[in-house]
Parts: sequence; structure tokens; C-alpha cells
Amino acid sequence: MKLAKVIGTLVATQKDPKLEGLRYLVLGNYGPDNSPEGGSVVAVDGVGAGVGEMVLYASGSSARQTVATDNKPVDAVVMAIVDSWEVEGDEKYHKGNEER
Repeated sequence: MKLAKVIGTLVATQKDPKLEGLRYLVLGNYGPDNSPEGGSVVAVDGVGAGVGEMVLYASGSSARQTVATDNKPVDAVVMAIVDSWEVEGDEKYHKGNEER
């Protein structure tokens, strides 16, 4: 699993029929210290995440093991919206307290 921030959405009108009805998010990768790590990924939204939220996503074969993505040709899926995390006792992120 990886940490990311939802930085946008993606719409694709022409796609494989197995991908119909799925919502796509553009994610920016983040590190455990709550700083951008560079790079981005498009992921299927499995949990109703929104732009600006911190999420956990899985990629590779693990991305095809959720209810929303079972046996579908996807390489990344958002599977959790993050409420908070700490590293060595230091809170690095808490939903609602992020800088704007």
C-alpha cells in the first residue's frame, strides 16, 4: 500500500467494457513524513474519496482484489481514506488539520 493525495479526477468516455461504471482519481504520491514524493498515478476509486483527501492505494495484482475491481484490468485502486498517521510518536497527518 502507498500513501497519496487525491489531486484530480479523470474521465474516459471510451474504455474497455469491464471498466464501465468505475470512477477514476489522479493521485500524487506522498511519503510518511507527509511530503510529496513526486510521480502520480490514476487509480480506480473504491471508497468514495474526493479531491484533497489523503488515501491508501494498492497497485499491481493487489489492485484487482477489491469488490469494485475484481477481475478488471486495473493497476491501482484507492482502498482507504486516511484519517491520521504518526511516525515514531509524531503525528504527521490528521484529517481536517492539513495545511491549505
